[in-house]
Amino acid sequence: MILEGIVTTRNSDGTVNVSPMGPRVDNEMRQFVLRPFQTSTTYKNLKRTGEGVLHVTDNVEMIARAAIGKLVAPRTLNDGLVLEDCCRWFQFRVAELDDSAERTTISCEVFESGQVRDFFGLNRGKHAVIEAAILATRIGIIPNEAITSPLAELSILVDKTGGAAEHRAFDVLQQFIADQIGEQGEVTP
Repeated sequence: MILEGIVTTRNSDGTVNVSPMGPRVDNEMRQFVLRPFQTSTTYKNLKRTGEGVLHVTDNVEMIARAAIGKLVAPRTLNDGLVLEDCCRWFQFRVAELDDSAERTTISCEVFESGQVRDFFGLNRGKHAVIEAAILATRIGIIPNEAITSPLAELSILVDKTGGAAEHRAFDVLQQFIADQIGEQGEVTP
C-alpha cells in the first residue's frame, strides 16, 4: 500500500528538506520503498547521506505547503529531522538505491521510530487536500485539465467536511495551481 507522508532529509548546508512522499509500505513499517524523481532534493540528499525520516501526520496544511515549496522553517524536535507536528516518525537508512530509471527506487530500512501525538482521525476534507497537493506536484507532468478538473469536486469535500486548516491548505493549493497554470499561458480555473 502507498502511505502519504512527509520525508525529511538533511541538505548539504545542514538545513532540513521537507518533502511529501508516498512510500510503498507494509503494516510492520520496518522497511518501505521510496520512488523520487532524480531531479528532487530528496533523491540528492538520500544519495549523499543515506538517511532520512518518514513522518505520518494528519496535518494536511503542512503537507500542502511542503508540496508546493511554501513550508518555511518547519519546527523539529531536538534540532533534528523529526518534525514537531507529526503523529509517528520512522528514521531510516537507505538499504538499496537503483537510479537506472527516471524515478529512482530506494529501499529503506527503519532503525528507530517514535510517536509524537495521536492521529486525529479520518476526514474527507483532509483527504481532498492530499489529493489537491498531489495534483499540484503534477503541473507540467500531466495535462492541465487533469489537474484543474478534479479541483471542483475536491473543493466540495473541503467545504462540506473540512475545518479551518483544511480550508487554508486548499486555498493555498488552488492559488498555487492557478498561478502556475496561468504562467504557462493557459486559462486558469
